[in-house]
Order: sequence, then structure tokens, then C-alpha cells
Amino acid sequence: MAYLNPTYYLFALPALILGLYAQWKVRQAYTKYLRVANLSNTPGLQVAQRLLAANGLHHVEVQGTQGELSDHYDPRTKALFLSQGVAQSPSVASMGIVAHEVGHAVQDAQNYLPIRLRSAIVPIVQIGSWLGPILFLVGMLLQLGSVLPTVGLIIFSSTLVFALVTLPVEFDASRRAVAMLRNNGLLSDGEEQGVRKVLSAAALTYVAAAAQALSTILYYLTLLGGRRRR
Repeated sequence: MAYLNPTYYLFALPALILGLYAQWKVRQAYTKYLRVANLSNTPGLQVAQRLLAANGLHHVEVQGTQGELSDHYDPRTKALFLSQGVAQSPSVASMGIVAHEVGHAVQDAQNYLPIRLRSAIVPIVQIGSWLGPILFLVGMLLQLGSVLPTVGLIIFSSTLVFALVTLPVEFDASRRAVAMLRNNGLLSDGEEQGVRKVLSAAALTYVAAAAQALSTILYYLTLLGGRRRR
């Protein structure tokens, strides 16, 4: 039985297009504002050190990471990882990206509930993202009834829960980023628009991830509903 049928594309295509658009927006905003120097001429590494100190996060280490747009905060190691381009560039883009990641460090220090929930369900998602579809498709292909596909669907649904919990985490980190930059005298009115564009483009990728997870679940539900009506 073929599961990649036209119905699949009806569900998946809009989310896929949104995901591709989000990636394009991120690349466009990052490339544009990486070329725009911030008025204080402060590289990303110094922005990170200044914001961490301002928030009393002296225990958070700043480390390098390979790749581009690979910057992130790791709550397990209490470390902020910056790519070389962001760490060394005194640009509007690097300033916004660094402040966003420091925002995550502040969330962690303040026990922000959504980031705690996201960290707690990571192990479940890591398993459910691959095990759920396997159980679902095996149950459907072998015609084992609806129990196994339903279990697979429930397990895979953890990816949607994770994506939805991620949204407030990312939106809040961006809100904190703009406020921290402004409160610490690093952001002028003219630069704020650029910072917001970079952060908004990045946030759209998380919306797209939630849409993709939802579209897959809806497709599975359609298949399961068709099986039950037979």
C-alpha cells in the first residue's frame, strides 16, 4: 500500500513551502545585516560577555562552534556557543543573534517554565521522531489493526508538543534580546529594526517546524481514519 499518495502532498506541501520560505528569510536577513556594522563597533563575543555580566551569569562560558548560524545555548553545560562569523563580527546581525542566545541563558537561570518543559521532553522526542513513524507504518502495512498505528501516532505527536513548547521559548528569548541590548546601551533606534528582522526570520523557522509536525500528524490521522472505516 502506498502512503506517499496525493493526499500526503496536500498536507505536507504547504508546510514544506513555509519551511523553505523561512530558511530563505533567515539567510536573507542574516546576510544583509551581517554586512551592517553596529554603531558601537562591538563584536559578537564582546556583546555576549557584556550581556552575560549584566545579568550576573558569570558561570556561563562562551565557546566557539563550527558552521554558520550554529549559535546556541546549551542548558546542560551552561555554555554559550558562538560561530566564528558571529563572534568576530561587529554587525547588527551578530548582535541580535548573540543577545537571543543570552536570552536563553537568562531563561535557564530564572527557571523559565517553557524552557524547562522543552528540556524535559527532549529524550522523548529523540525517540518518538523516528520510532513513531516506524510503528505507524508497520502497523498499517501489515494490517495489524489500529492499535499499533495509534501508538505510533501518539509517540510521534511528541514532536508537535516539542515544537509548540519551543515557540514561547524562542519568542521570549527574542523579546529579552531586544530589551537587553536597549537597556545596556548597545542598540540604537536605527539598529533595532535590523535586529528584529533577523530574530523574526529565525522565529519563522520554528513556526514552520510546528506546521510540518502538525501536517504529518494530520496525514497519519487521515490514513488511520480510512483504515477504521473499512
